[in-house]
Amino acid sequence: MTLILASKSPRRKELLKRAGIKYRCVPSHIAEVSSYKRPDLVVKELAYKKALAVAQKHPGSPVLGSDTLVWCKGQALGKPDGHKDALRLLRLQNGSWQAVHTGVALIWLDRGVFLAGGEVSRCKARRLPETELRALASKHHDKAGAYAVQDKDDRFIEKIEGRFDTIVGLPVNLVRRFLKRAGAENA
Repeated sequence: MTLILASKSPRRKELLKRAGIKYRCVPSHIAEVSSYKRPDLVVKELAYKKALAVAQKHPGSPVLGSDTLVWCKGQALGKPDGHKDALRLLRLQNGSWQAVHTGVALIWLDRGVFLAGGEVSRCKARRLPETELRALASKHHDKAGAYAVQDKDDRFIEKIEGRFDTIVGLPVNLVRRFLKRAGAENA
């Protein structure tokens, strides 16, 4: 029995690897649409949907789903839709604080395990000139908010309050808690 990560995110894979949690990847490929407006509920719902989609095909394994979004100035900022949208997102966040919400769900159908929760951390974007924003806008189209706090060459974020791994996309403390509650600490 091995934990299944319902994601192909290299960042989530790296966080699990660093934590010493064995897993295999089976991306969910669900439509990332939520019926909620509040960011904490959106990420929990999408994490749950991702985990459930994969768990239905693998009922004998614990399945981990996760979702992250950035909340800034009353707006949910997901992954950008190309360069122009990335630039819009970066301009909105430029010099501002934002909250990064990450939802986590663990579903293990054969054991009747259905767990979902979330974490939030805050970060402040450095005020960058337009030329740097334009350069940055071409880099991170696969990341919520269009920036990568874990990328050493990405100087957009200057300050973090809370857990770094929540901003990257997977709060490992929550993953460990869920695995323990499910009886799968050694998954």
